[in-house]
Amino acid sequence: MMVQSTGTVRLHRVFKTTPERLYRAFVDPDAMARWLPPYGFLGKVHQIDAKVGGTYSMSFTNFGTGHSHSFGGTFKELIPGERICIADRFDDPGMPGEMIKTISLRPVICGVELTVVHEGIPQAIPVEMCYLGWQESLAQLQQLVEPEIPGGS
Repeated sequence: MMVQSTGTVRLHRVFKTTPERLYRAFVDPDAMARWLPPYGFLGKVHQIDAKVGGTYSMSFTNFGTGHSHSFGGTFKELIPGERICIADRFDDPGMPGEMIKTISLRPVICGVELTVVHEGIPQAIPVEMCYLGWQESLAQLQQLVEPEIPGGS
């Protein structure tokens, strides 16, 4: 039996925001549906229980074609404002295996340093496509977490 190789994507950004706000974007279902889908996709969170051992499921739908793919995972580690570790898998049997996403947050002088390590990407997904998708997602994340909107209510 041949073992399929998998890919890893590493990303690093600095956001002008707080660790708490950035952390919340990874566990709030409305926030996830807004920023996680790459350009041209709609996101929907079907279920989420953001606690260690809790699960989530969501889907991305291609706005142009209507084709959708679903995936979900288990929260392995949740340290508010610091670290999130999620074990994910696609529902499609053609994309087997478990992926591990580790999100690390660190306060820096101008905001928060974000490091993402996404391991175990199925062979069916070119690593550079996954990297491109993450870049688009993080651009949308920036638009969500950085604005300071006056009024507060």
